[in-house]
Amino acid sequence: MEGQIGRAIDILRNGGIVAFPTDTVYGLGAKASDEEAVIRVYEAKGRPRHLALPLLLSHISQIESFARDVPPVAWHLAERFLPGGLTMVLYKAPSVSGVVTGGGEKVALRVPHHPVPIALIQGLGAPITGTSANLTGSPSPLTAAEVHEQMGDRVDLVIDGGRCPGGLDSTVVDLTGEAPRILREGAIPRQEIEGILGVKPY
Repeated sequence: MEGQIGRAIDILRNGGIVAFPTDTVYGLGAKASDEEAVIRVYEAKGRPRHLALPLLLSHISQIESFARDVPPVAWHLAERFLPGGLTMVLYKAPSVSGVVTGGGEKVALRVPHHPVPIALIQGLGAPITGTSANLTGSPSPLTAAEVHEQMGDRVDLVIDGGRCPGGLDSTVVDLTGEAPRILREGAIPRQEIEGILGVKPY
């Protein structure tokens, strides 16, 4: 596994894209600050360029580097559910490329609870994209074999870390409005999110 991770870091550093296991589903990563590599992720997935790509961080302390005006509720959720299956939508910091955010002012951030993406991010010294490693509209892959079936030679490397333990995409919560809004229920049930918020988000 160490050999695969070292090779993956070199590929990411040089503008390549890599599929890797996470605590939810297999992800498709590029160095977030490399716009050409990020475009390759869109092309590999067949994903429309106006749809933002989530970013994976290695620690919640990095949130303020990639998001601005972070509300207190974001820290409450992060302390409870990260690392883990929560993706938070926040206003992007100026350092985040508009290519990643689909030209918008919001960025989706997550800290995965899995050693492989953490090792990639730390080895690269930068966040990576964390979209699922599937063709747009197809099921999110849970094994390396499923990634190969869908993506073929569209990616430079698939790290085989076995079956993903979670099996569900992350839960996505938009924290940019007056009230938190759950955009996608996934690995973390709605009730757990609402329990931390103390109110029912709409």
